[in-house]
Amino acid sequence: MIKSWEEELLAVSGTDPASQKMHYYRYSNAEVSCWYKYLLFSYNIVFWLAGVVFLGVGLWAWSEKGVLSDLTKVTRLHGIDPVVLVLMVGVVMFTLGFAGCVGALRENICLLKFFCGTIVLIFFLELAVAVLAFLFQDWVRDRFREFFESNIRSYRDDIDLQNLIDSLQKANQCCGAYGPEDWDLNVYFNCSGASYSREKCGVPFSCCVPDPAQKVVNTQCGYDVRTQLKSKWDESIFTKGCIQALEGWLPRNIYIVAGVFIAISLLQIFGIFLAKTLISDIEAVKAGHHF
Repeated sequence: MIKSWEEELLAVSGTDPASQKMHYYRYSNAEVSCWYKYLLFSYNIVFWLAGVVFLGVGLWAWSEKGVLSDLTKVTRLHGIDPVVLVLMVGVVMFTLGFAGCVGALRENICLLKFFCGTIVLIFFLELAVAVLAFLFQDWVRDRFREFFESNIRSYRDDIDLQNLIDSLQKANQCCGAYGPEDWDLNVYFNCSGASYSREKCGVPFSCCVPDPAQKVVNTQCGYDVRTQLKSKWDESIFTKGCIQALEGWLPRNIYIVAGVFIAISLLQIFGIFLAKTLISDIEAVKAGHHF
């Protein structure tokens, strides 16, 4: 009796030819794409390095202010320390960048899922904040007023906060939350009789209308300004509040804001796509090995 080639192969190897064919098929197709692997690594190395820079700058700023030797200075500040925001951004970027880089190189599904899930969470949080800010504009305006006023109170307590407020007022040509009177909230600029500060009834120099003839910034230009009649204030200082200035700035630059938001969203979606694709490839390879 003549045996078929399948029977002869089965007799020699002890395996079914069909299973051998299927086994070979799974190995030939289930491979991790080097393209997605190293593209995801390159994507994350940028964020990881940026996180290192943010952390380095934040820790350097804290060391210059002596916060590293006395961390209670952060809790004693009534306003917000801008360095805290820098460090928070640095920690998030460093952690995500590290998880993405190691997860891609080591083909670690756990780290890749952590990276992907966190990016998805951040994306939806940004979307929710944008929608809520549009729907509840009055509430956002009140919260921003409270935030700005609390930082006015701490203007002289932290040099970074002081520089942030000065930059905001100079860039938007504004003074205070709703006007120069808001600087009564600060103990140094308060007009009450109990104040003995030289800056009493004044405003910070960033509220002053710049003089093109002056090449050196006059940091005392706001002294005693609010002792004058209100009708003369606009001759030397900005009288518009920063909240109104920002409300006027947003409609004029809506396309820039929308463009930045879309660009950030596309970067996040691209990172999610790379991570999900790489996870699928790794799971396919593992399934092939277990077959």
